[in-house]
Amino acid sequence: MEILKIATDWAKAEMFSTSFFILSGLLFVAAGIGFWQLGKTDIAKAYVIPMLVAGILVLVIGFGLFFNNKYRVTKFEKDYHMDAPAFVQSEIERVDATLNEYKTVFRVIPILIIAAALVIIFLNTPLWRAIGVTAITMLVILMLVDGTAWDRIKEYKEQLVLVKSKLEL
Repeated sequence: MEILKIATDWAKAEMFSTSFFILSGLLFVAAGIGFWQLGKTDIAKAYVIPMLVAGILVLVIGFGLFFNNKYRVTKFEKDYHMDAPAFVQSEIERVDATLNEYKTVFRVIPILIIAAALVIIFLNTPLWRAIGVTAITMLVILMLVDGTAWDRIKEYKEQLVLVKSKLEL
């Protein structure tokens, strides 16, 4: 029963973490609207579309992860009561897959940040600068939130492995 509480707490922490994606998405959208309404210079006007696109992307990510983890919280209890050892094993496999995805994310995002920085340096037009700055900002937010999620899921896996070893005894 202890692992059910651990799994549920992990999923709830993920839901809280994804609220930062949602908040960031709303801020990007608000900034895009602000630049649209108040922007007087070419560079300010150039931020409208990149900010709105980044906001929508981050909102989609945030809401997708939020509702996925919300569903997972209710599913945990059902799966655990059906077959606890199978629940633990399936969670370990899911967590391993997620950790492998994070390895890819933590390799690709820095490359994208470098590419966006090069866009700012070499493509000296307001639109490309706005795209570069917006992309870097969005990617940094993704790295910050995913970095904390990565630590949480590593700890969760350690607890799952510990429970699995107890169940096998």
